[in-house]
This record gives sequence, structure tokens and C-alpha cells, in this order.
Amino acid sequence: MTDTLTETTAPAAAGTAPPKPRRRLSDNVVGWLEALPLTLILLCFLVAPIIMIVIVSFWTATEFSIIPAFTFENYQYLFGSSVTYRVFLATFKYALITWACTLAIGFTVAYYLAFCIRSQTVQIAMFLLCTIPFWTSNIIRMISWIPFLGRNGIANQTLIDLGLIDQPLEWLLYSDFSVILAFVHLYTLFMVVPIFNTMMRIDKSLIEAAYDNGASGIQTLIHVIIPLTKPGIMIGTIFVITLVMGDFITVRFMSGSQKANVGRLISNDISLLQYPSAAATAVVLLLTVLIVIGILLRFVNIRKEL
Repeated sequence: MTDTLTETTAPAAAGTAPPKPRRRLSDNVVGWLEALPLTLILLCFLVAPIIMIVIVSFWTATEFSIIPAFTFENYQYLFGSSVTYRVFLATFKYALITWACTLAIGFTVAYYLAFCIRSQTVQIAMFLLCTIPFWTSNIIRMISWIPFLGRNGIANQTLIDLGLIDQPLEWLLYSDFSVILAFVHLYTLFMVVPIFNTMMRIDKSLIEAAYDNGASGIQTLIHVIIPLTKPGIMIGTIFVITLVMGDFITVRFMSGSQKANVGRLISNDISLLQYPSAAATAVVLLLTVLIVIGILLRFVNIRKEL
């Protein structure tokens, strides 16, 4: 008994302190530390540039210099011009029509890949086939429509040879039609991917249960598939609307510089070295896009999909 007590108290008698238990960081602290690198990147490359754009939008500019003096002149000119409202209206028109076309095409393609093809290998192969056009530059894919839609292009020549028209159609190129066609070509994949991803997560037993209860194909589509696909549709909608409203090069090339959207307003101001005016237009466009996205998020909770 004495030997046991002596062995137990020996380290204390020798002056050695017992080891202190290690303190574990709380889960919240660990989470913040893990998110710190990405937070710093976002602050430096996203938040800081936006703040700088907002600051510059309140400056004024002459033909040769920028004056860092606080003024509302850029916003007063922007909201006081009827051109601004016409351009924003045209931008919304492009976004709305492009969204409707990409949704129709994207939903159809995603539905076919998810429910009509049973083999996963074939699904992956056909999905990769849809991405082949996106292996090239957007500008190359966009410009490729010009010889096809031109006055003496393939489309007009084919229609004339078939006897469907007597003279070339002028509205095929350098018009709203060509602009929207290019938008649909460029951004349809951004609608296909999230919808297809959502459809692949749908439990097939729900569809079988709908058929077992006497539902037709249309009823199953409306009451089962579409409600479960809403998060993917909303993500694709946000992608398409954001990209279309911020695009300017497509409108310039495919309209022959005859049409304009908000992106072209910003591009024109930058080419004239009117950076404060361009910054003010960019701020208004950013707020408009954020409002649209905020309205869309009120209808569907996409956090489940993310």
C-alpha cells in the first residue's frame, strides 16, 4: 500500500506538473478559419471592386480627366434620359425571350436525358455531346451565325431553292431575331445543366406511384416532375437572366450595332473614357439584377439544391 502511494505521488514530489488538458477549438471557430481564405479572396476580388465602382460612379469626368468630386450628376443624367429607359426595356425584352426559349429547350433536353434514356453511360455520352459547342470561344460560335443568316447565306439560299421565298429575308441577320438566336445558342446549356441535375435526383418511385394511381403523362409532368424540378429551373433562370443582362458583345455583333442594351451603354461610355458614367450605369444594372434575383428567390428555396 505504501509503495503504491509512493509511486503515485512521486512525480509531484519531483516537481513535475501534471499535463494540462488540451483545449479544443469550438466548431464555429474552426468553421470561420476554414472559410477565411475564400472570404479574403471574395473581399479582394469581388467586394472591393464593386465598392470602387460605386465610389467612381459619384465622380465627374471631362474629356481628358476624371475629377474625384462627389456629385449626383451621373445618376441625374442617367435617370433623366429617355434613352436609358428604352435601353433597359430592350434588355429586359432580350432576357425574357431568351429565358423562355432556353427554358423550353433546356427542360426538353434534360427530361429526355433523365427519363427517356435508361443507360447511365449513354446519358453521360449524350450530355457531353451537348457540351461540344462550348469547347470553342463564345465569339467564334456567335460569329458562325453570320454567314448562315446573311442575305446570301445558307438559310436564305435554302429557302429560295425550296421555293418558300422569292427574295432573301432581311430580318434573319442584324435584327432582334439574330440577337436572341445567338443568346439562346450561347446560354441554353446553363439551363440544361441545373435542370438535368435536379431531375436526376427525383425518386423514380414517385413517378411510378403517379402512374399506378391513374395519372397520365401530362398530369405526372405537371404535378410531380415540374414541382420537384423548380430549384433547377430557378438556378438556370438566374444564370440565363444574369448573363443576358450583362452581355454586350453579342448585341453589338449580331445586330450590326443597330441595337443596344445596358451592356452596350457601359461599353460605349468606357470607349469614350467616361468611366464615372459607365460606373453609374453598372451600379444601376447591378441593383436591377439583384432585385430580379431577389424576386425569383421568393418563389423557390434553392438552398436545397445547392
